[in-house]
Amino acid sequence: QQLRRLQGLRLEAAEYYRAQRMPQRLEEALNALFPLRPADLYGELANYFSKFSKAPVICKLVGRKVLDGVGQPTLEVEIYCTVKNYEKRICSTVMSYHSQIPENALPETTEADEKERNDSVNIAVEWVNESLDTMLRDLKPTDQSIVDKMLGEYFTKKVEEKKEIQKPEEEAAEATLALTSCSPSTTALPGKKKAAKSGKKVAVAERTIPPAEPVESVLCGSLAIGGTSLAIAKAGATVSHIPLYLHIALLKRNQDSPKEITLPLPMVTLLNCEKTLPAKLKLVKEVMLIPPVQLSLKQGIERVLDIQKEILRLLEPPGKVPNPQLADDKKGKAHNTGKKAPPRPLKRISNLGCLITGCDNLEQPLLLMQTTCNNIGLELGTDMYLAINCAAHELMDYDKGKYEILTGMFKSPDEMVDMYVELINKFPFIIALIDPLRKEDRKQWSNICCALGSKCYLIAEDAATYISKLKIDQNINVPTCSGVVLKYIHQTRVSDLIELTGLLDGQRHITILGSPDGESSDDSLVDLAVGLGARFIKLGGLSRGERVTKYNRLLAIEEELAKNRTLR
Repeated sequence: QQLRRLQGLRLEAAEYYRAQRMPQRLEEALNALFPLRPADLYGELANYFSKFSKAPVICKLVGRKVLDGVGQPTLEVEIYCTVKNYEKRICSTVMSYHSQIPENALPETTEADEKERNDSVNIAVEWVNESLDTMLRDLKPTDQSIVDKMLGEYFTKKVEEKKEIQKPEEEAAEATLALTSCSPSTTALPGKKKAAKSGKKVAVAERTIPPAEPVESVLCGSLAIGGTSLAIAKAGATVSHIPLYLHIALLKRNQDSPKEITLPLPMVTLLNCEKTLPAKLKLVKEVMLIPPVQLSLKQGIERVLDIQKEILRLLEPPGKVPNPQLADDKKGKAHNTGKKAPPRPLKRISNLGCLITGCDNLEQPLLLMQTTCNNIGLELGTDMYLAINCAAHELMDYDKGKYEILTGMFKSPDEMVDMYVELINKFPFIIALIDPLRKEDRKQWSNICCALGSKCYLIAEDAATYISKLKIDQNINVPTCSGVVLKYIHQTRVSDLIELTGLLDGQRHITILGSPDGESSDDSLVDLAVGLGARFIKLGGLSRGERVTKYNRLLAIEEELAKNRTLR
């Protein structure tokens, strides 16, 4: 009986191995490896047979609450796959958190935002560890479109659930509003005129500006969608044994491998202009350097570092006035005590990884940059270019209907357009203005594009339409602009960025991948920018580890592409 049982097992084993073509493949392997006579025979056999193994599948997702570069909570997503019958940790990604409150927000607003952020991260961790872990199990990490579709459906379901919860509250609010609207109100509506009191002038500007559009609501837990999508993309690249940027490029091109890859030009933030007293200038949030295209990335970064070193030297001496405007006639005004010297720059590094300084007028930081470059033998407009992030949406005084560009100095949207035209004509080395106006001032966006579109890029960042709305409308030109800054935040998925960059390319707009203010040490954004073919990448300054990590990744990709001769 034992012999018969053994014989039966032998026949069963033989049939099993024949069905798997094991004898044939083993013979092929031995024949292929014998002429090579490898030092590690079993290692080579393992490599040979690995190509016949099953593709890795997702077996577990782990969500974790971690800290970002400024010590605030955010989400980490880890991907585990079944690889050759064993559970293996493949990769992880840490999401950057984007806050929608302005820099000069009230303390209670900041406190409420921090609480909401904490709640959102906790819910995201719960989603990843429970629903998404079960939902994505046994899928291949290379099936990005399938995963993203499932994530999108899950998010939509969560949005509908929230609407159902909020429905009774909204109905009660509408009923209250209906009652109050019946009573007379003295509040002036946009576009309507109030009866003027005798002897007093009425300001009309405040009624002519379009009201601010409501901020897009962010669903608590939405980080889980973006974090999981990006983690799956990283896992897909890892199991395919290719870099993430190439994996993204293949996804965008439907697996058609690019012959050449172009690196995005970096927009390196050098100065972050403080908007609180004693500084008067409010208009400029960031002064950024853009190296010329004829330089390699490495050469461009080295040139930026030289400029940074010189500007620190200029701002260092205690007796030195950090205003180049005063440099030429310093002698003639040595005894003039009627004017105060400009405030000394604060030697602090912002969350953007750059120097914080205060300025008194719009030209001051630009003349400072000009002097800095001249001192080291560089010419702005040839050896280096400037970009200005105006962040105009933070400057609007809705009572006056004007932008406060300097302390106590206000300009209407039309006056802002004239000011920018004059600025670019005077400083032609500025090749990009980011958020020069609010998104609601669409007429002025059209005007500024007509006036300056051939001289510099007019970029919408916070003024851009939200990614979710862009996908539905398929219209980049709201407002009219040269291009947009895309940020990988909240429920944005990798497939969304692939679709939108394709849309931007088709409409001849430039794509800029930008990092949020609350940045993490994850460098995936750089691979996304390279793989998607972005024209620029906006990473902040060359200080702080979470910023420098990304520049180092960009340099590593340049070196790799140059070595493979695929760098365009």
